[in-house]
Amino acid sequence: MRRATARAIAIPAVLAGAVVVGALWGTLSPVRTLHAAAPASVAVPAGALPDFTALVKSQGPAVVNISTTQRVRTATPDLPFEQGDPMREFLRRFGMPLPEERQPMPHRGVGSGFIISPDGYILTNAHVVADAAEVIVRIPDKREFTAKVIGVDRRADVALVKIDADDLPAVKVGDSSRLEVGEWVAAIGSPFGLDNTVTAGIVSAKSRALPSEGYVPFIQTDVAINPGNSGGPLFNMAGEVVGINSQIYSRTGGYMGLSFAIPIETAMKIKQDLLKFGKVQRGRLGVTIQPVTAELAASFGLDKARGALVSAVEPDSPADKAGVRSGDIILALDGRAVDESIELPRIVGETRPGTTVSMQVWRQGAARTLSTTVGEWPAERVAAAGAERAPQTGKLGLAVRPLAEAEQKRHGVEGGVVVEAAEGPAAKAGLRQGDVILALNGERVASVDDLRRLAAEAEGNVAVLVKREDARIYLPLRVG
Repeated sequence: MRRATARAIAIPAVLAGAVVVGALWGTLSPVRTLHAAAPASVAVPAGALPDFTALVKSQGPAVVNISTTQRVRTATPDLPFEQGDPMREFLRRFGMPLPEERQPMPHRGVGSGFIISPDGYILTNAHVVADAAEVIVRIPDKREFTAKVIGVDRRADVALVKIDADDLPAVKVGDSSRLEVGEWVAAIGSPFGLDNTVTAGIVSAKSRALPSEGYVPFIQTDVAINPGNSGGPLFNMAGEVVGINSQIYSRTGGYMGLSFAIPIETAMKIKQDLLKFGKVQRGRLGVTIQPVTAELAASFGLDKARGALVSAVEPDSPADKAGVRSGDIILALDGRAVDESIELPRIVGETRPGTTVSMQVWRQGAARTLSTTVGEWPAERVAAAGAERAPQTGKLGLAVRPLAEAEQKRHGVEGGVVVEAAEGPAAKAGLRQGDVILALNGERVASVDDLRRLAAEAEGNVAVLVKREDARIYLPLRVG
């Protein structure tokens, strides 16, 4: 989210009233570790209210305010005034800039983060710092530092930044798998830029899958979270970080009692990958899946509704090479049971690419075991603080690049372009980073030049055919 209010993505409404999911962001002007031990959180005696004072005193100094500056162009259209046009003199007389004189306007935002090591490494949300021209970190002792963005992972919404300082207070990292539903938790952050604001609540649910993301098993709480809390820590009663506050459900864009945090194990694995490899290594099978209902389980002869039903297999993918077929139900991967279909992307994503794993599938009324070598999702290319943005392709508001040969093979296309960034009309149409543009108004897009030519000819409403993950969809884009 890069605007002044919480990022909102419409999802189907189950009850009366539209429901939206928003990443938390605001401005002043929006790997798996298992323990058998008992939970580390301090139990609260029955009838007593929890006391967060010790937690805030010990961990508050490690929570930081993050402010960013981005350059965005004005909404004033670029009018084609030629030399000698009377309109040029009119604009000059009233002090208005000519099209070639207009400069990008600064957009400032604020978020939160927390120090994970005394040498200045900080975790926050990707949507807080991605694409920022400058990132400023202010710590509770009022010192400010210009931060370097080490890397971001948009898919999990986690970013790692670094400030040049030593002997800093750092948080204690906990284990979210030991959280219990109903247990007290607290958040510290900068809602609307108000530093070190403390709010508290309970864990409402665990391992939530949101419509916008199937990889992260979110922690749901009723902790009051607002724009500016993005990237801040979620603590258990032992003063350990168990999550990063990231999203809310809302009908209004503000807090309504449903907040979501990224488990700290997910964030720490991403941090390790960014430091070790310079990118996030995430496994890939190459299948399209759907939930197994009781009716489907009965039709396939399965004892109960479990597993992930394969509806499509990408040609030449790891799953295809392993012999997975459409209609198979994946019951387990590498010894880890798949009880719900939403668990499969997480298990695959956490598997190191290149690892050979066994896969239990249900086919024609019987279980069988297959073996496959897990592939890798292509690394994200994200413009971070100080990086140059890819050039825009004219009036569509798109930054694109050609598909590499390996990407063409994986997507099953010849040529094509992939979206690096979307603004203006493209963003409004729903295009996003990683979409592969296949056609514009029925004409094939095989190269960047093709897209430029078709965009120059386009007027009014145009249909853009994109390939997003394993699906092909048309998006209506308004030009002009």
